[in-house]
Amino acid sequence: MDTKNPSAPSCAEPRVAAKKHPNRGSGGLVHDNARHTSHFVVIGNHLAQHPTLSALAIGFGVHIQSLPKGARVDIKSLAIRFPEGRDRIAAALRELEAEGYLRRERERIADGRIVTRTVSCNQPGHRARRPEAVTRPKAPPREPGRKKALPSVPRPACPSPALVQKAVDLLADLRRHDSRLLLSATDTEWLAPGVAAWLERDVTPTAVRHALTARLPDEPLNRPAALLAHRLADGLPPPPPFRAPAPPPAAPTRVRNCDGCDRGFRSAEPGLCRDCRSDPPEET
Repeated sequence: MDTKNPSAPSCAEPRVAAKKHPNRGSGGLVHDNARHTSHFVVIGNHLAQHPTLSALAIGFGVHIQSLPKGARVDIKSLAIRFPEGRDRIAAALRELEAEGYLRRERERIADGRIVTRTVSCNQPGHRARRPEAVTRPKAPPREPGRKKALPSVPRPACPSPALVQKAVDLLADLRRHDSRLLLSATDTEWLAPGVAAWLERDVTPTAVRHALTARLPDEPLNRPAALLAHRLADGLPPPPPFRAPAPPPAAPTRVRNCDGCDRGFRSAEPGLCRDCRSDPPEET
């Protein structure tokens, strides 16, 4: 029970003269330690004794590292758990993020939405210290200024100019419903065939607009065109059922004069009345 903790720092020199120090004669800190066998977490002294982090940030860092995977550590959830207000909690999380103990990563989930994950790192910078032999091979760098290609989109069977223009107008109008959906001319040209494929399948412009703008994530959209391309490809509806063309309407009938007896009769075309058509031909 009285084993000395080897990780405890040495006592710092007192700032007050020894004869006038208020704790003179106390002998400094003494640890009364017992070994944990369950419900504990290992915290590095680099966090617990961090030279620049505030006590509040250190406390939240320790708390977050002790939580299980999947726990909620957003500002709202922490404000419910702790008496500190949202502003102080947000400032403490920013401190931890600046020192590398927290980082936020955006991830696309199955339905196309982008969510933000909070990653707790118990040793900031440990990835950079890994031996080169065990690091994963890096992908070749892309050319400066060149973005990753957008996902492919469906294509209409009959891309008429009027249909494609209708799709372009729909895409250009999306920013009126959500300012984050402001698309470049290049992105609009890429996405227009996908919208045209939806319109070609008897989907109304209102329904297409709802499919592209509903349930968008709350955080900023880094590449809105990529999100729209994913939704166009993933949610493409089936083609409408085949409908036989309607027969042409019958010619209207009206009263006409018979070419044989000059009597009036109703017919769609000029000619003989029924009596004249039924009379036998005269003998010559």
